[in-house]
Amino acid sequence: MSSVVVIGAGITGIQAALDIAGHGIHVHLVEREPTIGGHMAQLDKTFPTNDCSMCILSPKMVDVARHPFITVHTCTEVESISGEVGHFQVVLKKHPRYIDESACTGCGDCIEICPVEVYNRFDAGIGVRKAIYKPHQQVVPDYVIKDPEHCIECGLCYDACGPGAVLRKDEEKTTELEAASILVTTGYAVFDAGMKAQFGHLLLPDVITSLELERMINASGPTGGKLKRLSDGKVPESIIFIQCVGSRDITIGRPWCSCVCCMQALKNAMLIKEKNPQMEITICYMDIRSYGKGYEEYFERAKALGIRFLRGMPSDVLADRKGMSLQVENSETSEVQILHPDLVVLSVGIGPSDKTSWIAEKLGIPVEESGFIRSVNDAVDTVATIRPGIYVAGTTTAPRDIPDSVASGGAAAMRAYIDAVRTRST
Repeated sequence: MSSVVVIGAGITGIQAALDIAGHGIHVHLVEREPTIGGHMAQLDKTFPTNDCSMCILSPKMVDVARHPFITVHTCTEVESISGEVGHFQVVLKKHPRYIDESACTGCGDCIEICPVEVYNRFDAGIGVRKAIYKPHQQVVPDYVIKDPEHCIECGLCYDACGPGAVLRKDEEKTTELEAASILVTTGYAVFDAGMKAQFGHLLLPDVITSLELERMINASGPTGGKLKRLSDGKVPESIIFIQCVGSRDITIGRPWCSCVCCMQALKNAMLIKEKNPQMEITICYMDIRSYGKGYEEYFERAKALGIRFLRGMPSDVLADRKGMSLQVENSETSEVQILHPDLVVLSVGIGPSDKTSWIAEKLGIPVEESGFIRSVNDAVDTVATIRPGIYVAGTTTAPRDIPDSVASGGAAAMRAYIDAVRTRST
């Protein structure tokens, strides 16, 4: 039976897998993380409707896990790819989870008893996790994973696990698949704000990134949805958002607009303002790009709530006796202002994931100068590549928001489905 391999299980890969499997074609959904869901699982709400992110994503994750025509491969990466359209050979390498997946019930008893706490990448460093953990409570598949790098082998998790699912030893496993076509949805990576040292990220405790803010205001996040200053735990009285950090910046080789940052800042500013009407919120921007359906109306709603928009880019964020200060020139009035915020949020841009160039090299397809994978034609065919049978979707090719990513995933899914049907009929 012909099948399709989808590499990357964020919202784009999930939607593509569901679309293909819904037409009776078997899909192998490959994800290097312990759970599917990607970056969308980290978000609090989605614009412009302010719907709960996981309320949209979680049912799709469950549908993927239960679908008879979808096989989910987590903790798995692509080792090699060979062949041609209709007859690709894909070798997968599954990293050890140190968990017997046939026995694990996902109860979390081992997590509660583990004494080790380390940096939690899912919470963007705002929270901590144990050495045996779930990235979040709605993981799919619902298994824990043990981190051998930080595990001290105290033995408590072995005793706490009733089914005996925690393994002392585990090894990498290799699987070879045959596929009619391959769909690449490896997603994006968030810009490292430390590369813009003038803004003081990781140097000043009350300078955070937009992703850190998302985890902080999320009800299921490390602070229970409460916005706090990391320096003293107090609720800030004033917040400044700085836009285009790692976007539209030729000095660091990132000239592209990241598409989502303006709307994400509007969304989070509105959510905070609705809960704290007295709070002063200023968004420092170069241009507000509210290009999608309902986005301009969303922008007007933000202004109506009393959120201030200051057209200008701050030069530096400095510590002073009042806490922090920054200087910015209002490019509309030429007035230079000195601001003293309690909290600074850096709206970091997005770029290619760290595996994009590696995957492209394995597939024999080119990447743009920016590092995103190049499609055949950005104006006519945005999902095909120069290699027949290999398709790309979502933020693998360019920055996109969730609706655009889902749409491109659906388009690529249908192209992959056609290849699978042709293979089946020959």
